[in-house]
Amino acid sequence: MSPPPADTPIETSAGGRAGSAGPPAGPPAGSAPRVIAIANQKGGVGKTTTAINLATALAATRKSVLVIDLDPQGNASTGFGIPPGDRDRDSYRLLSGTLPLAETQVTTEVPGLSLVPSGMDLAGAELELVDVERREHRLADALTAAQAGGVAVDYILIDCPPALGLLTLNALVAAHAVLIPLQCEFFALEGISHLMTTIERVRARFNPTLDIQGIVLTMFDRRNNLSDLVAEDVRTHFGSKVYKTVIPRNVRVSEAPSHGKPVLLYDLSCAGSKAYVKLAGELIRQTRTLAA
Repeated sequence: MSPPPADTPIETSAGGRAGSAGPPAGPPAGSAPRVIAIANQKGGVGKTTTAINLATALAATRKSVLVIDLDPQGNASTGFGIPPGDRDRDSYRLLSGTLPLAETQVTTEVPGLSLVPSGMDLAGAELELVDVERREHRLADALTAAQAGGVAVDYILIDCPPALGLLTLNALVAAHAVLIPLQCEFFALEGISHLMTTIERVRARFNPTLDIQGIVLTMFDRRNNLSDLVAEDVRTHFGSKVYKTVIPRNVRVSEAPSHGKPVLLYDLSCAGSKAYVKLAGELIRQTRTLAA
């Protein structure tokens, strides 16, 4: 199951190659928060579930956390219980420059955790931004402005759409690192090479400090030998970049979004909640090591 070679260019959803207007922006210089894009162009791998529950677990350790829902589907917003009617100040307005970060944040049920929700307008953002100056840097510029304006958090997690278009590109340009959820299935490594190629291109053209935060194995089923085989294969290819914590298949994790709650609020004692708490611990230790 070796990943196939990939040389896919970075393109916008409108079919145009991403431009390079302006100097490389990268994450806000000297920023306090650790900005992490949670990305995988393959859908159904637990990306949004990881964004919601990792953010909640980080907030439970008394870290201040901001989640930016950059997926037009708005599943992260739904998972935090934000109704569609309360999403008019959303990530689209942040990217378009209509509103600053401070005016797009909404509070959640989780203490210390706020959210920039996704609204219906975000679906057309890639088409609208394709001719805008510094289109790849819109999110990075917004975060830089927010920092200058006094907005401060410990972590910013960006939930990316399942595509390598302009929205994901904005997240990668704004981020310090990428966290990649990888489902424990036979085709787990199929397509990940495309994401790696995209990360290399972003590093070369826009954000030279972009790093791989880590790979987290999701939907792990201990009753299935395939999960063990996939985990072994991924660890062989990516070594220490793969987190020790694996996220199991868990009914309570699947049920929680329908109640508008992270699984840690829905059922703290379930296996999924415990796994995300462990993952948050790994991430915090990793961040401390990087800062040392």
